[in-house]
Amino acid sequence: MHRSLVLLGLWGWSLGCSAPGPKAQAPEPVSVRPGIEVLLSDSMHLVRDRRVGLVTNQTGVDADGISDVVRLRTAGVRLVALFSPEHGFRGAADPGAAIASSVDSATGLPIYSLYGRTSAPTPEMLSGIDVLLLDLQDVGARYYTWLFTTIQVMKAAGRSRVAVVVLDRPNPIDGLVQGNVLEPAFITTVGQLAIPMRHGMTLGELARLAAADLAIDVDLTVVPAAGWRRSVPFDRTGLPFIAPSPNLPSLESLYHYPGTCLFEGTNLSVGRGSDAPFQQIGAPWLDTAAVLALVRDEGLPGVSFRGVTFRPTRPGDGKYSDTLLYGIRVEVTDRDTYDPTVTAVHLLALLHTYHAGEFRWIPAHFDRLAGTAVLRESIESGSEPAAIVRNWRERLGWFRDRRRAVLIYPE
Repeated sequence: MHRSLVLLGLWGWSLGCSAPGPKAQAPEPVSVRPGIEVLLSDSMHLVRDRRVGLVTNQTGVDADGISDVVRLRTAGVRLVALFSPEHGFRGAADPGAAIASSVDSATGLPIYSLYGRTSAPTPEMLSGIDVLLLDLQDVGARYYTWLFTTIQVMKAAGRSRVAVVVLDRPNPIDGLVQGNVLEPAFITTVGQLAIPMRHGMTLGELARLAAADLAIDVDLTVVPAAGWRRSVPFDRTGLPFIAPSPNLPSLESLYHYPGTCLFEGTNLSVGRGSDAPFQQIGAPWLDTAAVLALVRDEGLPGVSFRGVTFRPTRPGDGKYSDTLLYGIRVEVTDRDTYDPTVTAVHLLALLHTYHAGEFRWIPAHFDRLAGTAVLRESIESGSEPAAIVRNWRERLGWFRDRRRAVLIYPE
């Protein structure tokens, strides 16, 4: 069985601390140290006198924005290889683009791509490595490939008897749990575990869950982000926001992503190649005024809607590049009550009905993202959005119970 260890202590809180009181109107910033800083200040024994590989990209930085590579080498850590996920080591590659392995011009270290010819480190790549550090800023939504990369790294490292240390970071859209839970038949690279669309966990916690659920035989340690609580949003942590990928350029995009990403499985644009990707949806045929009136009548909490036009540029989302689109912009008005997954279901149902002649699914892709065929089939059959969402509750309760053993951070 796997060995999963979480390093705790010395950071001003413990898992046994009491829950915070009611949220203040103007909350103070919270001082958070990412896992890389905790490693170098409190946990150097994990890398001292060991040959180290690092799985990271542009998001692997300390609180001052200094890269892990610089911090590790300055601290005398024997860094021997780099590994990168989707979008590459610099985070600039297009979504889905295969990336070749290369050499880092600044250090001369090899950069092994895990999103190209292979998705997992090979035994040859791991030869001469004693421990793999993994530092990636996850986005808080199920449909993202970095959990897949993490799982592939854990499996490969376990087979080669290489230890894995996850340098954890806050969930950028905090700890709320929303959406449906993925069904096992729909496991793909963008849905690896039976988790909801918005899972409320960090990548370190997800790694622990994966090790348990998939029985991965690996020496796994999670170095937590010191001082973070699950209820603290990213823009209160004092940490620099670095876009995890080209089409998630802001926290606003990340808050909508668990819902608007579903529209990738339809013939609407999600704004890739525009100034507000995943904050808006659109199509040449969209009757903005009519759909806005309908969705506003739904009284959805924590969100407002307004009409926009936008013209995605290439490569965009491959649907309407360089075409003027009529769209709807979604804007968060209250993070605590906003549910992007419920909002998406209401919009999908309205569009399916009002634009019955124009709206189309990309069925296999939509079901892959939704983690089920039931959502699409329920909308097609005319089920009310409220009824669809009610059917998620039992599995969400099961998920909350199941994840409790791997959680690291207090509320």
